[in-house]
Amino acid sequence: MSFFGIGRGNQSVNPQNIALAEQEVELSVEIFNRMVSSCHKKCIATPYKEAELTKGESVCIDRCVAKYFDTSKVLGEHMKKIGEQNAPPQ
Repeated sequence: MSFFGIGRGNQSVNPQNIALAEQEVELSVEIFNRMVSSCHKKCIATPYKEAELTKGESVCIDRCVAKYFDTSKVLGEHMKKIGEQNAPPQ
């Protein structure tokens, strides 16, 4: 089985599933880029004084990334609940 659950023997690929998977990847990249930018601004002083991160910068980045993931998880769960509430009955 290959990426997105599309097997080699499976000739019928659902374009809607591919589009949804592509949107999910784009959203993940956007969230990652925002996280990098935000945590960099909050945790790393410029101009750079050292080539390596200081211990304080490393701790700040670890905490910032953890908060970003926790927030994304909570937000994703909340959006899922809203989507389920607004979904038409089957």
